[in-house]
Amino acid sequence: MSEHEKTYGVLFAGVGGQGALLAAEITAMAAVSGGYEVKQTEVHGVSQRGGSVETHVRFGKTVWSPVITPGRADLVVGLEKLEALRFAHFAHQSQGTILVNDHEILPGSVTNAAETYPHEALTFLNDKGYRVITIPASEMARDLGDGRMANVVMLGAMSNLLPIEEKVWLDTLRKRIPEKYRQPNLKAFEAGRKMSDPPKG
Repeated sequence: MSEHEKTYGVLFAGVGGQGALLAAEITAMAAVSGGYEVKQTEVHGVSQRGGSVETHVRFGKTVWSPVITPGRADLVVGLEKLEALRFAHFAHQSQGTILVNDHEILPGSVTNAAETYPHEALTFLNDKGYRVITIPASEMARDLGDGRMANVVMLGAMSNLLPIEEKVWLDTLRKRIPEKYRQPNLKAFEAGRKMSDPPKG
């Protein structure tokens, strides 16, 4: 099956305020511009700041449903380590990738959150046999001037792992990001793109 006949599934997981929905929307727009049929779910979870959020994007030649079933995602994009762990089971065990922002947000509603947080989440996922790529996206975004751009750093890293041309991603960002934020976000995207290896042919 060629890459243009395959249906791709990308699940974004984070907490409210991290921009998971924006990342999913940009991905969907880029896929449409790349010539694919696209379906995207609405946000599942508590989308206000601090609550767990997931959203699915599926694109391909023909797409019947926006929902990714567990074990079938090509990519799980975790904007935070706990959320990556929470949704890891959606990744295809042998062909999928879990792309993780190496960043922890302690749940404010959990007693003794610092003690109970799964700080070794990445080691656990690697031990389970998943392909895990870790990006210090929040740190990189802060270094670029705004920690809120971590989602766009992650998009840049993710862009190497999907069959959508770089030009399409950049054009989509220029269309979707307001002008006053556009240049910093383009820099964030490029920084993230340099952090992941393109798929091997």
